[in-house]
Amino acid sequence: MTGSLLGDLGQIVERLDEQGRLLRITSEVDPVHELAGIAAQLEAQPSALLFEKVKGHDIPVFVGLYWSRDLLAGLFDLPERGLPAFVSSSIDNWRKRPVPPVVKSTGPVLEVSEPTVDLTKLPIPVHALGDGGPYIDAGVVIAHDPETGVRNASIQRFMLVDRQTLAINIDAGRHLETYLAKAAEKGRALPFTLNIGVGPGLHFAAATPAEAAPIDTDELGIASEFEGAPVELVAGTCSPVEMVAKAMIALECEIVPGELHPEGPFAEVTGFYAKVDRRPLVRVLRVHHRRRPIFHTLLSGAEVWNSVGLLGEANVLALVQRQVPGVSDVYFSHGGCGFYHAIVQMRPVRKGWSKQAIMATFAAFPPLKMVTIVDEDVDIRNARDVEWAMTNRLDPVTGIVRIEDCFGHGLNPGFPDYLGCKVGFDCTRPFPYDQRDDRTSYKPVDLSRHLLLRRRNTGGA
Repeated sequence: MTGSLLGDLGQIVERLDEQGRLLRITSEVDPVHELAGIAAQLEAQPSALLFEKVKGHDIPVFVGLYWSRDLLAGLFDLPERGLPAFVSSSIDNWRKRPVPPVVKSTGPVLEVSEPTVDLTKLPIPVHALGDGGPYIDAGVVIAHDPETGVRNASIQRFMLVDRQTLAINIDAGRHLETYLAKAAEKGRALPFTLNIGVGPGLHFAAATPAEAAPIDTDELGIASEFEGAPVELVAGTCSPVEMVAKAMIALECEIVPGELHPEGPFAEVTGFYAKVDRRPLVRVLRVHHRRRPIFHTLLSGAEVWNSVGLLGEANVLALVQRQVPGVSDVYFSHGGCGFYHAIVQMRPVRKGWSKQAIMATFAAFPPLKMVTIVDEDVDIRNARDVEWAMTNRLDPVTGIVRIEDCFGHGLNPGFPDYLGCKVGFDCTRPFPYDQRDDRTSYKPVDLSRHLLLRRRNTGGA
C-alpha cells in the first residue's frame, strides 16, 4: 500500500474492503456496551469491523485495525513475520535521516469546523461493563514542549465528562507528563490536539517507547518514515498546536494545570479495570472533522498487544543486538499483554551472555515484568515451544534472575505506584554445549506427493 494511502484511514478502510478484510455491521448497534461486545467476540480475526449504524449517531465506528498482525502486515505489503524487523528498520532510518512533517494551509480534517463544541455528537463507545463512561482510546495527541517547542505524539485514554470536557490519564514517565509539569512551572495551560482516525504510521509514532525517541526529537518524523512522505499537518485555529491534516476528527484542547476530575474505571490492557483517581481535566475548544468522518476506536486487548508490542519488540531488538552478540529475534507475547513479557531468541557466544540479554532487555523497555531467553531452535511465537524450553532447559537454581524495587508499568497489579519485582528466566542450553543438548529432529519431507498418492489409492478402493 502506498504511503499516501497509509496516512488516510478512509482509504485504508476501502483497501481492507477490497481485500475482503472488512466486516460491515449494518444492523443498528448501541455504542453503550453492545458495540464493544460484538467486537470482543470477533477480536483477533484477520478482518476489521465497520459499524455503519450506531444508535443515536450518523458517524460510523471502525475497530480492529491492529488486532491481527497479518492484516496490518498486509497494509505494508509484508509477510507477518517481517513486520517487527520492518518497524525496527523504519525507526532506525528515522534516527539517521529524520523527515520532519510539513504544515499545509488546509486539509480534509478542516472540511467541517463545528460552531459549538458538543462531544456527545461523536459516537464515543462505552466499552466494558465496568467502564466509568464513554472513552476515546485510539486518538493521537500532538503537543509542544513548553520550553523547546519540540513536538511529541502520544496515545492516552480520555473519558467523556460532558459536552465540552474530557478527563485524561497520562502514564508516569511519558513526555506529555513532562510537558504538563513544564507548563505548570510557567503558570500556563498546556495546549494540544487530539487526532482521531489516523493511519498506522502516526499510531506507531505515538506508541514508540521513550527509549527509542528521546524527548528532544520530533516523533512525527517516525510517521513520515512509515508513510514514505512527510506527514501533513494543518495549523490550529485557536491554539498553537497543529492537527493531522488527514485525520477524520481533530479536537483542539488544553489542560489547565491543577484542574482535576475523577477518571475511570477503564478496562485496560492488563484485563483489569484501571482504578478511579483524580486526573487532569481537558477543555475542548474546537471540533473539526471531515464531511464524512469515521470514528476510530480500539479494544484494550489484542489491538494494544500488537501495536505496542511491535514497537516494544523493535526497540528491544535494536538496542539489545548492539549490546549482546547472538540475539536474533524478540517477541512480546499476548499472554504478557504486549507490555510485560519479552521472549528473546539468541545463540549465546560465551558463558553468561544470556543473563546479559535479560538485563539489557529490561533496560530497553521499562514496562516489562518478565524476560525469557531461549536458544535459536525455539519458536518464540509458539507458547508450547517456549514452555518446553522452560521445563527442559531452565535451571531454577542458576537460571532465574530477580530484580526487586524496580520501576515498571503502573497498570500492572504487580507494580503499585510503579514499583515492583521483575524476573528473568535463562532457558538456554548450558554453555558450552554438545550434541546431548540438541533437540530431536527429522528429515524435512514434501508431504504433498505422498498425500496425493494416498488419496488416489483411497479413491480406487
